[in-house]
Amino acid sequence: MDIRRSPRPGTTADRTDPPGPHPRRHVTSIRVRRARTGGVLVAVAAMLVSACSMGSATTGAGAAAQAALAALPRATPTVLASYYDQKPNWRSCEVPGFQCATLKAPLDYAKPADGDVRLAVARKKATGPGKRLGSLLVNPGGPGGSAIGYLQAYAGNGYPAKVRARYDMVAVDPRGVARSEPVKCLSGRDMDTYTQTDNTPDDQRETTELVDAYKKFAEGCGADSPKLLRHVSTVETARDMDIVRAALGDAKLNYVGASYGTFLGATYAGLFPGRAGRLVLDGAMDPSLPARRLNLDQTAGFETAFQSFAKDCVRQPDCPLGTKGTTTAKVGRNLKAFFARLDAHPMPTGDVDGRRLGEALATTGVIAAMYDEGAWAQLREALTSAMKENDGAGLLTLSDTYYDRDVGGGYANMMFANAAVNCLDLPAAFDTPDEVRRALPAFEKASSVFGEGLAWASLNCAYWPVRATGEPHRIEAKGAAPIVVVGTTRDPATPYRWARALAAQLASARLLTYAGDGHTAYGRGSTCIDSTINAYLLRGTPPTDGKRCS
Repeated sequence: MDIRRSPRPGTTADRTDPPGPHPRRHVTSIRVRRARTGGVLVAVAAMLVSACSMGSATTGAGAAAQAALAALPRATPTVLASYYDQKPNWRSCEVPGFQCATLKAPLDYAKPADGDVRLAVARKKATGPGKRLGSLLVNPGGPGGSAIGYLQAYAGNGYPAKVRARYDMVAVDPRGVARSEPVKCLSGRDMDTYTQTDNTPDDQRETTELVDAYKKFAEGCGADSPKLLRHVSTVETARDMDIVRAALGDAKLNYVGASYGTFLGATYAGLFPGRAGRLVLDGAMDPSLPARRLNLDQTAGFETAFQSFAKDCVRQPDCPLGTKGTTTAKVGRNLKAFFARLDAHPMPTGDVDGRRLGEALATTGVIAAMYDEGAWAQLREALTSAMKENDGAGLLTLSDTYYDRDVGGGYANMMFANAAVNCLDLPAAFDTPDEVRRALPAFEKASSVFGEGLAWASLNCAYWPVRATGEPHRIEAKGAAPIVVVGTTRDPATPYRWARALAAQLASARLLTYAGDGHTAYGRGSTCIDSTINAYLLRGTPPTDGKRCS
């Protein structure tokens, strides 16, 4: 699925988030996640889509994907009435201007009596003037991104004033994420080891080390959250959102989701088409694709983003990968040669914990900057320091931002939740290292720079302690109000073709295209995109299907 990232050693891709409003992220092997604010990557939501996506097929969605997600009965089952009748007890949050509450949902919707999961909810009330339009839920992607963190850091104060005036801005951390009973897997020290593991193995010894790293990660998740790990699927989270909608007193759900958040929003519409209000799905995923195809598409997406970076880089006086006239192919070979040197001889970073910059961390740092063109200058500076001064601090900083590592060596739960959701939603892309090796030519054709690493990153779900419960499927949401699907033509984490595919599946979709770079489009500087989405949110006026902005 879309935009997720996989906590794999060295590869990260779907973190998705821009320096402004939206997070740019990512999918199967790289699912979406990460948001940026003020030009600095702020881990908020997406990453390399988790390699765990759907089936092992490399092309086509297969017979399973021909089925569409079935809508649930309109009437609320009696056994769930106590959940739907909840009233949030709002209290002040740690962030001024926001209120927080806790709601409950059944751990297992098939067996509600087996226990509950606690959901953290936050809101910022509509500021006025104008008639209140209800609640607007936001989700920045991931999976694993904290919606509450995104609301408090950006959406609650950074969304257009006219939107905030009319809507209560609301966020709920999905089950297993951040404040909602977070999944945990490894200690900070163990995560440091994990993120430095060589993810382009050259021999059997390095292959065994990579497999052992995936196994240790999976075992850690299984040991810490054995029951929850079976119930963090996107379908369950979408059902949780309907409980939140009811608790807020809204007849319909109004929602803006980025990256993986588009898959979550589309799933909600598929399950509850009659309760879908004004839905914006920005940086869309295609739920009908098998994992390997998702990973291949995303690999190609990062290559497209890298080519845009390369063309821009050689026009700048501080580009360490080439000068004016250097071809993008040569820029890619220069970067690959740099990665190869780091693979053999990691460089110092000045890190207090003694971490050196190897190929894995360097690759992650470069991929992190592909989410938003606003980070390209920072990447050039980091590459210059590393390639000309033997100083890996800048690339390490980019990598740490991607992984949500703090200065004390601790990691947020984003990467853990990312794997937990991805590996439950879809079967692993690959089951064995031999399968990866056979697929390497296809991945390297998709991206000569990132293909090998992203192929191996797609192996992580093979060792997951919980069997996947989801499959590739179409989402039609017949009977839903108009849904705005937004795609960016050179989006690295959620390729534009996914937006077109999702828009073709959803019966009421209106495709809105941004011709440009970066992950997601709303709130990133396009007046055309912003005014179109604002008109839809405020007046219910969807764009003409196929509208294009730049």
